[in-house]
Amino acid sequence: MNSFIGRRSLSSGISLIGLIVLIFFLSRLTGDPTGLYLPLDASLEARDNFRVVHGLNDPLIQQFGRYLVDILQFDFGDSIRKARPALDVVLEAFPWTLWLAAVTMICVTIAAIVIGSLAAFNVGGPFDRLSGMLSLAAASAPDFWIAILGIFFFSVYLGWVPTSGTGTLWHWVLPVSVLFIRPFGLILQVVRGSMINALSSAYVKTARAKGVRERSIIFVHALRNAMLPVVTVIGDQAAGMLNGAVVVETIFGFPGIGKLMIDSILQRDFAVVLAAIMVTALAIFLMNLLIDLLYAVLDPRIRY
Repeated sequence: MNSFIGRRSLSSGISLIGLIVLIFFLSRLTGDPTGLYLPLDASLEARDNFRVVHGLNDPLIQQFGRYLVDILQFDFGDSIRKARPALDVVLEAFPWTLWLAAVTMICVTIAAIVIGSLAAFNVGGPFDRLSGMLSLAAASAPDFWIAILGIFFFSVYLGWVPTSGTGTLWHWVLPVSVLFIRPFGLILQVVRGSMINALSSAYVKTARAKGVRERSIIFVHALRNAMLPVVTVIGDQAAGMLNGAVVVETIFGFPGIGKLMIDSILQRDFAVVLAAIMVTALAIFLMNLLIDLLYAVLDPRIRY
């Protein structure tokens, strides 16, 4: 197990270094941020002073080398926009995204497992056909379109929930609902297919022959063996949300890391962009490692 964790850490570290190189140089291609932070009539001396203060006058390779040395000391630089350490800015936004993803994925997982299992138990029946149509529609629905419809109908027309912000639980209803739909459709289909295979297996037939109750067969015997592919899809979807539910956070003004990255890119706040990407990449690595370890719990035959 320790060697597996070591190999995964090494491969993730190499990927992270490649990502840092790519994002660092691509972010510099967006242009000089001086024009965004100084007035149009700022003197040449003021512009030069701004670049010197933020290390933008140095050659690009020198800037990159200095950045690598700094991050090895956990110094991610300062945010130009907020005049604060970039890591502090990112760590303030990240818990919002983490909570948003956690609440959404808990709701998605429970709903998809229950409905998918019942659909598999009633293959070909009305409930199975209805859940199949809903899952296909949900999996193909674009987030921005659902978000706009949700704001128009539930906020503007009915006035039930606010359009943006985070002040109350009602502010979470639309962002969570919009993020819920697509993963729900995908995971429901995987649960249904995996459960159909599990319910037709020999051990389930043996359990039925012994008189085990159907509820126990579905949610105890079959579900555990059907969970491996489901866990993979859940992990992928959760990683996508941690990577920044960019569209949803931007539309609903949710102060998560996705909105922070968009704002920082538009404001050419390079230090915050890089810090946000590194924190997100580390979180995704830890989550994928947790999912790999969960495989061994679900299936004792798996060894690392």
